[in-house]
Order: sequence, then structure tokens, then C-alpha cells
Amino acid sequence: MLTRKQNELLLFIHKRIKETGVSPSFDEMKAALQLASKSGVHRLITALEERGFIRRLPHRARALEVLKLPESAASAKAPVPSGDLGPNVVRANFNKPEDSERETTVEIPVLGRIAAGVPISAIQHETDRLPIPADMIRGGEHFALEVKGDSMIEAGILDGDTVLIRRCESANTGDIVVALVDDEEATLKRLRKKGGSIALEAANPEYETRIFGPDRVKVQGLLVGLIRKYH
Repeated sequence: MLTRKQNELLLFIHKRIKETGVSPSFDEMKAALQLASKSGVHRLITALEERGFIRRLPHRARALEVLKLPESAASAKAPVPSGDLGPNVVRANFNKPEDSERETTVEIPVLGRIAAGVPISAIQHETDRLPIPADMIRGGEHFALEVKGDSMIEAGILDGDTVLIRRCESANTGDIVVALVDDEEATLKRLRKKGGSIALEAANPEYETRIFGPDRVKVQGLLVGLIRKYH
């Protein structure tokens, strides 16, 4: 009998191999199961291997083979874990209910710095991983950015803060967003829609509101949280 997490991981690996022909990476498995670290994935894979559900193929990267599925999944469409965007929930009887407890923290990628002032270069590639309480994010893909500048201080966002962003491509007027200007400059501002134009509004009277045509601004994400360190 498998624990909930073991069952979810096995079905996720099986689904990904069927779709792409390649087993998922440790990072993908960690994200799909909302685990705090890769060590948790390693423990689950070892347990599945010991129970004869999977085997590792030697001398090949990302090489896992599913040998069998749980009987409950063999006659039904296999549900996938919530981290893989599947709507189903695995329901079964498990030997170790303590293993089914939701992780208290999750890791999200840190994508460099974002300007709260004059826009700086566009969002960078992942520079770090940030563990945060799981209840700070609710659904969707998230990333973190370090704030540079003081144009959003009246919104409570200070230079050096870390903002949590939910990735999206649209937002309502009044939302604080990560906006990409002319495909090359990223900034953190309040979005205002004015007729056929887009205004990026600062929360500091020392900064001017910048107005653009709608084709020049792309919403990259919506502000959903903030982390501040006190020295």
C-alpha cells in the first residue's frame, strides 16, 4: 500500500512519461507535489523503487521506468497531483496518514530584481529558491523578485523587500503588477487603464505616472505577497 505522496508521485511520473516519453526532473516533481526540497522527492522515489513500482535506468539522466500502477489506478483514468494542474484528487486508504499532511512550506524561484522606480532590465532567469509558507500562495505559478527603488513606498513596498508574484497576463485597474515595457524593461507599478492607454502609476509623489499604448505594456504577474527582512 502506498502513501498519498507516493501515489501522487507515481501517477505524475507515469503521466509525464506517457505525454513526453521522458520522466520528469526532480524540480518538476518537487513542484508538482508542492514539496519543500528535492530530498523529499528522493525519499519518495526510493520508496517506490523498493516497493517495485518503478526502477531507475542506469547511466541515463532523468531515467525512470514505471513497472506497475496501484490497482486503484489500473482501471480508471489516473488522477494527477494538484501541482500538475490536474483537477482530480487521489482518494484511497493509506497506511501512514501522517505522510498525507500538506507541506507547510513551498519553494518558489527568485528571478532577480524588479524596479520600483525607473525600469531596469527585464526579469532575469532563476537566481535562487525561496521557501515560503504554503498558505501565502493559492493556485497558479508564482515567483519572487527583490525590489530595487522607492517608487512604491506609499503602497508599503520598500527598497530591498521581496515581492511574491502570481504569473498572469492580465490584471484589473488598480492592481499592482509586474509590467514589461517594450519587451525589455520590467517595473513594479499600479496598473491603470485609461481609455485605450495603459498607465503605470507610482506610489510616491516624486515619481511621474507613465502612460503607454496598450501594445507597449505586457502584464507579467500580479502582486500577492511581500517578505521583509529586518536587520
